[in-house]
Amino acid sequence: MATYAIGDLQGCYAEFETLLERLDFSPSRDHLWLAGDLVNRGPDSLGCLRRSVALDGAASVVLGNHDLHLLAVGRGHGKLKRNDTLTDILEAPDCSEMLEWLRGQPLLVADRERSPVKNGYVMTHAGLLPQWSLAEATELAAEAEAVLRGDDVDAFLSVMYGNRPARFTPELTGEDRIRAIVNVFTRMRFIADDGTLDFDAKEGLDSAPAGFAPWFTYPRHDELAGGGRLTLLFGHWAALEGQTPGARINAQALDTGCVWGGSLTALDLDSGERISEPSRQP
Repeated sequence: MATYAIGDLQGCYAEFETLLERLDFSPSRDHLWLAGDLVNRGPDSLGCLRRSVALDGAASVVLGNHDLHLLAVGRGHGKLKRNDTLTDILEAPDCSEMLEWLRGQPLLVADRERSPVKNGYVMTHAGLLPQWSLAEATELAAEAEAVLRGDDVDAFLSVMYGNRPARFTPELTGEDRIRAIVNVFTRMRFIADDGTLDFDAKEGLDSAPAGFAPWFTYPRHDELAGGGRLTLLFGHWAALEGQTPGARINAQALDTGCVWGGSLTALDLDSGERISEPSRQP
């Protein structure tokens, strides 16, 4: 059995299928971790979403900001943007079923002890706030997931868009609390020392605003049983080109910009090998 973590698909269905063929991936034997943003901007968002749904128990998927945007638009709480490529999904006969599947996906998945190497992995779409312990992050993810899966999903999606509050604090309640949690898991790039998020800078490390740095350049203190190491897996930040320079933690950037002409990358969680399929996008 092999386990592969793959970065943002964003509608790059042809590259996804070719990459799975190169991996000799078998749903009955192997497992995928998909880092979110299954859809949008690429040419075949419908194909990517249908394929992800069909993988069923052979894939662990986390929600990305584009996936949440699709969910909001599909439930009548957002508008399509000029560069969105979500129309095929919204017009598909199985749209409702796919959206129901999507809102049931988590914001965080974890494998805290992979035998025999005792390495732990945690995957979110954008990263993990250094001010949160792994236990706290898991609880906060579950809190937001309960809203997305529950009867109050429409009430939240109607107010999901927004940059405030820019910093999560335990005292937050209601829609502000859930929005702050979701923004950390799906939109975070640069942060300040106190955990405040910047939502404007989206390019490489040299675009950091004054007083802000990449979230992975702050130390963490997670400990695993037996002295193993924790590795954080994330997508979202294509401008990093799969690199995490200056990282003070074990972090693997999985988004190598397939939709922007880069590549689609799979990380073998057992060997550490990266396998990339060149983009077919202009």
